[in-house]
Amino acid sequence: ELLEQVNQVEDHIVVTEIYQMFLEDLVSRYLVLPRALWMIVMLEKTNLAVRFSAAFGRNFIMSRIGKLPVEIPSGVNISLESNTVSVKGPKGELSQRISPLVSVNIEENTLSVSQTEESREAKAIFGTTRSLIANMVQGVTENFSKDLLIEGVGFRATVKGKVIDLELGYSHPIEHPIPDGVVVTVSDNVKIHVEGPDKQKVGQLAAEIKSYYPVEPYKGKGVRIVGEYVRRKEGKKSA
Repeated sequence: ELLEQVNQVEDHIVVTEIYQMFLEDLVSRYLVLPRALWMIVMLEKTNLAVRFSAAFGRNFIMSRIGKLPVEIPSGVNISLESNTVSVKGPKGELSQRISPLVSVNIEENTLSVSQTEESREAKAIFGTTRSLIANMVQGVTENFSKDLLIEGVGFRATVKGKVIDLELGYSHPIEHPIPDGVVVTVSDNVKIHVEGPDKQKVGQLAAEIKSYYPVEPYKGKGVRIVGEYVRRKEGKKSA
C-alpha cells in the first residue's frame, strides 16, 4: 500500500515524509526481514527518481558527455560523408561509422553531436558517439599507448616484422600478429610497448597479449599491464 501511495504522489516532499514514517514504524516493531529491506530499497529508489524528475523534468538528456563539444586542434581535418566520420592528423587517419540516431555538426574548430530523435536508443548512443570521435581526434594528434611487463624465469618477447613472438613457458612459442596501424616495441626482452592512433586496437592487442599468460596470484608470474592492480595471495605454509 505504501508503494502504491508513493507511485501516485509527485511531490518529493510528501514521498520523503512517507518514507520516514515507514522507517519509524519499522524500527519501532524491530522488523528486520528481507521483505522489509527490499521495500526500503524500493522506496529509496522511488524517492530519488521523484526528486530527479522534479529538478530536471522528464525530457532531460542523461548523457553529459555527449553534450560536450569536441575541440578540433590545428593540423586535424574532419570530414563527414553520409554516416561515416573521417579524422586525419599528423599520426594517421581514422574513420568511424555513426548511428543514424545521432547527427554530427562541424562549426569552425568545434564538433558537436546531437540526437536526431528522443528515444532510449538515441540517448544510449549519444555519449558513446561523442567519445569515439574525441578518441579519434586525440589519437591522430598523440598516439595512445599501453605498456606490458613480463615476469617469469625464461619468459621473453621479441618482435619479428608484423609478429610478436612470446615465450611464456609453454612447449612452443606464441606468434601473435600485429594489426595495421599499431607499433610494438620490446625492450630488455620483457617490456612491451604498444602504440597507435586507434585506442580500440591498442587496448585490444594489449589485452590479447596478456590473455596468453595472465598473472597468477602466488608468485606473480605472467603478463601484466603496467599500472593495473594484481591481487596477490599467500601460499600454503609448511607445518
